[in-house]
Amino acid sequence: MLKVRVITTMLWNGTTLVKGNKFNNSRRAGSPITTIKIYNSRDVDEILFFDIVSTKIKKDKIDIDFYKELTDECSVPITIGGGIKKISNIDDLLFAGADKISVNSEIYNNPKFLDEAAKKFGSQTIVVCIDFKKYDNKKYKCVSFSGEKTHNKSPIDWAKECADRGAGEIILTSVDKDGLMNGYDCELVEKVSSIINVPVVASGGAGNYKHMLDAFNSGASAVAASSIFHFTEQTPAEAKKFLKKNRIPVRKNFN
Repeated sequence: MLKVRVITTMLWNGTTLVKGNKFNNSRRAGSPITTIKIYNSRDVDEILFFDIVSTKIKKDKIDIDFYKELTDECSVPITIGGGIKKISNIDDLLFAGADKISVNSEIYNNPKFLDEAAKKFGSQTIVVCIDFKKYDNKKYKCVSFSGEKTHNKSPIDWAKECADRGAGEIILTSVDKDGLMNGYDCELVEKVSSIINVPVVASGGAGNYKHMLDAFNSGASAVAASSIFHFTEQTPAEAKKFLKKNRIPVRKNFN
């Protein structure tokens, strides 16, 4: 088993970091610069930074200066997403210091955008974030635009297609579990990780270190978490200590 990653997620509404339940992102979570500085010292492996308003307001221009300020403070790899609609957006974000770029809503209408991005920048640079819900008939469906638009696509099939088109990583985010801290949707994580050959990141629902262990035992290569790190005393460093004790290889050795 390869060494796993413990990732934190930051959601930016254009003014402040926010957090909520089931994509109702109403709770303020502080300054991005201050938060990044804190995580630099807490042994997090990576940061996911999502602009959650750019897609809704159809924002075309990337604020390069803002992202340069973020990446200058960040001492770990950072993936940036939100409102990515053009190849030039990816160019701008990579110039600003992003290590990877996450795409989501745009590729439902224009899947060839994913092909083009992966071909130009390499699969290692392109991440696909798949937000999903589980409906009354227990059928999974993909959603986009911060959970507001439902697609008649299974996240399992969509993950496979995106991997085939060149995505180098898939983030699976459960809208139903977002912010509830009652565990990841390990059922879907296991189904997706068993059919694709790229890393799967479990996202949405982490409330304790055992939840992370469950996700890794279901096939995840990484876990992303927000509330557990923002609003409790639990930390990425302690999570990795727990995982190591449970025979999950992590990216730093603890004595």
